[in-house]
Amino acid sequence: MRFSVLASGSSGNACYVETENTRILIDAGLSSREIERRLDRVGVAPSSLDAIIITHEHTDHIRGAGPFARRFDLPLYTNRKTLERGINTFGNLSRPVIIQTGQPLTIKDLNIETFTKCHDAADPVGIILSCYDGSPDLNRAKIGLATDLGRSTRLVEDRLKGCQALIMEFNHDQEMLDEGPYPMDLKRRIKGPDGHLSNQQAGDLLGAVSHRNLKFVVLAHLSETNNHPKKAYQEAANALIKCGFDGVNILISRQDEPGQMIEL
Repeated sequence: MRFSVLASGSSGNACYVETENTRILIDAGLSSREIERRLDRVGVAPSSLDAIIITHEHTDHIRGAGPFARRFDLPLYTNRKTLERGINTFGNLSRPVIIQTGQPLTIKDLNIETFTKCHDAADPVGIILSCYDGSPDLNRAKIGLATDLGRSTRLVEDRLKGCQALIMEFNHDQEMLDEGPYPMDLKRRIKGPDGHLSNQQAGDLLGAVSHRNLKFVVLAHLSETNNHPKKAYQEAANALIKCGFDGVNILISRQDEPGQMIEL
């Protein structure tokens, strides 16, 4: 399996994942043309994709989903509530596929599990991806994606355990948010149980799900106003050191350019 976080942040989110036989896009919060450009940057032809999967209906996750799906005749997978809430942004979809949150699905050799997370959207989900290659479950390449959540839960922790790569939200530094320029109601939303994880909250979650086979952690959805990459990195590094897993590769996703292609 290989993946690249094409963009992450409040201006747009998209992640590319591939196996030997399957290529998908998770979220499409950039313009259709910008998604094409970033796929090209990581050496992927948009016409080779098999599907788009949507985690929730906020604009920074679906802005380009409809145009991109129409341009390349791609099926768009999402749950019913997300489709209904986002339909004005999606526009006409010729190949919508309704999925049930918590029910596994398969696209060719890619296994996809969705799980409920706490965010102020209709039916937001995190995603676990694994490749069916005949290997035992403990050795199977597995990627966990959990961004846009206000708090962790037992379910979130259970799903993220055992992944070889994690894409996790490290949204804000608590002090920077408190002292920053955002209006109070927005600060309350971000800090709320259905908002976004602080660096400390994300570090606690990372510590809870880390294990000896974890290879990569990609820090995602960093606020450009209320966070700094060094602060997020240090929190993640400290969490891993406390657990004795300081050999894990920590990468930071960016809003303005795609991340490197990571292979498991």
